[in-house]
Amino acid sequence: MNRRAVYCGSATPADPRYLDLARHVGETLARRGIGVVYGGGRLGLMGAVAGSALAAGGEVIGVIPDALVSREVANPDCTELRVVSGMHERKLAFTELSDGFLTLPGGVGTMDELWEAVSWAQLGYHAKPVGLLNAFGFFDQLLAFNQHMAEAGFIRPAHRGIIMAEHELDLLLERMAAHQPTTPIFAMKASEL
Repeated sequence: MNRRAVYCGSATPADPRYLDLARHVGETLARRGIGVVYGGGRLGLMGAVAGSALAAGGEVIGVIPDALVSREVANPDCTELRVVSGMHERKLAFTELSDGFLTLPGGVGTMDELWEAVSWAQLGYHAKPVGLLNAFGFFDQLLAFNQHMAEAGFIRPAHRGIIMAEHELDLLLERMAAHQPTTPIFAMKASEL
């Protein structure tokens, strides 16, 4: 399996850099032979990632809850489109179908997906890389808050590196490919907690 779950917004921001970024990510992943697993919609950044990956000959698996099929305008052009019962099943499918997570700019849903991937890595539900493409400094404040949580003692030293953040896609993909899993909480001794 060589796929990345791509988390990003279903919105179309006024700033065209975001759609350009999403298109670049989809095309780059396809050209590298990396399949895309994403939210299954054809709007916003989601649609731009999928459309450019498909146009470049890539595999695209969409996973969309049945309640969002008409709202996010499900993308029938996907290599495979899975309609699931809800958000929990969707995020589980992202984890099962991919061997890493790549987060682009987005809103609340994107943050939910990112933090679940981080939390599951910390606990030991998966040992996959969690990448954050901090294009245009979009995630600067989130990364500062993550650092604040670590400095306050809410993120263990062993888990401080779970989020791999880079400004450049190529560098981020290289880091994700070289990923070494951390020691999960499930494998830690009580004295390490």
